[in-house]
Amino acid sequence: MTRRLRTWLLLVAGAGLAALLTAACLKLPHFGGDRHPYGDRAVRASLARHTANTVSSVNFDQRAFDTLGEMTILFAAVLGCVVLLRQTRDEHRARPEPAEVARPVRRYALVVLPVALLSGLYIVAHGQLSPGGGFQGGVVAATALHLLYLGADYRALERVRPIGAYEVGDALAASAYLVTGLAGLIGATAFLANTLLPYGTFNTLSSGGTVPLLNAAIGMEVACAVVVLLARFLDQAVEIEEKSGT
Repeated sequence: MTRRLRTWLLLVAGAGLAALLTAACLKLPHFGGDRHPYGDRAVRASLARHTANTVSSVNFDQRAFDTLGEMTILFAAVLGCVVLLRQTRDEHRARPEPAEVARPVRRYALVVLPVALLSGLYIVAHGQLSPGGGFQGGVVAATALHLLYLGADYRALERVRPIGAYEVGDALAASAYLVTGLAGLIGATAFLANTLLPYGTFNTLSSGGTVPLLNAAIGMEVACAVVVLLARFLDQAVEIEEKSGT
């Protein structure tokens, strides 16, 4: 395929997509109107399954299959970065030299680290009840660990960040999401259908059926994936050097 043909194909496909988006936008309800059919249905479904956070109900119940796709994209992206940033033959590892950290920065980082870590875990655990969830809480928990790099040094971060364990955790979390979906098929329902567990009491940690399980799996997957991703970039910036030392 020539470059000119690829350009025309892109233009035609882009024009078709733009036409479809324009037609869809013209049918949207007016801004500020009182008619919200999809939103009303989402809220009713969330309340019917005792999930206080409607957004989590949408993510892990009403469109849990789409969330599986989003998780797969993150998993594949991290896997691609691991492959691209792996140590090559013309590189070697040099032990990083400890850097001087200003005392106020050290104190602030070490004080905030446990608070940020607990906040991330809290956001994940209460994803079905309040704003947040596995995606947000996983990122907060993963980045909280890296305050140790800012407040201490790279070696201190390495001691609490065994990459192999986080890679296994990432794979296990993604598998847990899939297994929960397959359990629905075994139970003679649909894939990722929220029918396996009782819905519980509204606005409690045990409410929402399978929503807390899927939310926790996403939280673990996101946290482990972000730790692995940042580890590879930090390796390139701190440890991996060319053989010439440049």
